[in-house]
Amino acid sequence: MSEWTASVGAPHLARLLEPRPSRAAGRRMPAYRSLADGIRVLVLEGRIPVAARLPAERELALALGISRTTAAAAYEALRAGGFARSRRGAGTWTAVPQGHGLPTRSMEPLPPDAAGTVIDLGNAALPAPEPWLSRAMQGALADLPAYSATHGDFPAGLPVLRAAIAERYTARGIPTRPEQIMVTTGAMGAIAAAARRLTTPGERVAVESPSYANVLELLRESGSRIVPVALRERLAGWDLDAWQRVLRDAVPRMAYVMPDFHNPTGTLIDDDQRRALVESARAAGTVIITDESMAELALESEDTPPRRMAAFDRGGTVISVGSASKAIWAGLRIGWVRAAPDVVRRLVSARAYLDLGSPVVDQLAVAWLLRTGAWDEAVATRRARAREYRDDLVAALRDQLPEWDFSVPSGGMTMWVRTGDVSGSRLAVAGERLGVRVPSGPRFGIDGAFESYVRLPFTVGGAVARDAVSRLAAAAQAVRHGGGTEGEGAGLFVA
Repeated sequence: MSEWTASVGAPHLARLLEPRPSRAAGRRMPAYRSLADGIRVLVLEGRIPVAARLPAERELALALGISRTTAAAAYEALRAGGFARSRRGAGTWTAVPQGHGLPTRSMEPLPPDAAGTVIDLGNAALPAPEPWLSRAMQGALADLPAYSATHGDFPAGLPVLRAAIAERYTARGIPTRPEQIMVTTGAMGAIAAAARRLTTPGERVAVESPSYANVLELLRESGSRIVPVALRERLAGWDLDAWQRVLRDAVPRMAYVMPDFHNPTGTLIDDDQRRALVESARAAGTVIITDESMAELALESEDTPPRRMAAFDRGGTVISVGSASKAIWAGLRIGWVRAAPDVVRRLVSARAYLDLGSPVVDQLAVAWLLRTGAWDEAVATRRARAREYRDDLVAALRDQLPEWDFSVPSGGMTMWVRTGDVSGSRLAVAGERLGVRVPSGPRFGIDGAFESYVRLPFTVGGAVARDAVSRLAAAAQAVRHGGGTEGEGAGLFVA
């Protein structure tokens, strides 16, 4: 299989370089320096992939209406800063300096006794919606005797839960049989099972850029060649032209997307874009893994919410992944795969090499929630809290950090925030010293992209949200004055 290299055409680069708020307002700089800075920012924000071929100097000069000398000087400035590499007669490619913005500090959830000393914004997880979780566990224990007399080994999941999940899909207009469902240990278990079964090391997997940090790490560990496709800014959805180029030219074996309140950006993809991506993937022979973990968490009323990706699938192109961990509680590690029956059979047969099965009591709890209708009541409780916390966080940011830039998502649990002239990685280091933990943007990108971003979850509200933003503001000041300069430590875990 030949190596695939992204390329950026001169007209496309010119559009990306259209005027945006200057980070050096009030300062005049040479034209070549302004051009180099614009390209550097596009690389760091993931709008242009790392290792993408840039247009020739002459083509770029024509597209921008500048002299070739200016274009050549800009490329030289990029090379000098480590943001481009060239080979004589072969072209110029984007790059990032070695070690720049690498996402490495571990973000394991803090123990409960740390509350009050450190505000943990590393994990997008809320307390359980009570009394629904406790009632579900009581219902599960009442149902347990029927199962405790058996071997307890259900690799595909409990039949009662598979039927309940299938019924929920059917009620949403996607006819589904129980044999199309496999229950997994959380959404990550579902994605890992699909990725291991569908791909082999060295095969290409296309992902949104930015994307969910833990899935990116899973793909790296499995040896996949990750092909990033930039999301449009301002929650504007997928860049379908870019997806069609990647599907046509890179021919990835698999694509991983999160169309419902994307983590980290909160983007919600509309029906037309979903249909178009499914059609393009089918034509390319690419299987789409669609992560629906956040799909239940609409925080604004929607007259007609988008249809699930599987609604546009006519031939086994889409594998859907769902989870109770975001919709109900992170401690309820039950997820599922919806796919064609033959795919589910292959996944089940391979499960002996993963985790054998999911906990029976937890499966019974999720089944109780779905069968009794308590699922919707529990989710409504969770939505109300997330909406309140989102609004508190937005108000605190606008008050204390008005220079930070973000769009307010209509659902999910996370917001993608541009930190202006402050490095997200350095901000994370300085913030932890000041008692607030936040994941930096590069965790959610490839090769050091998104250095000027952080992800903020809707997990604290009221005075705690204001305090968290105050600490972030103090951390930003510390970075500007030379603090938070060392790199982050080992590990990568972001919920």
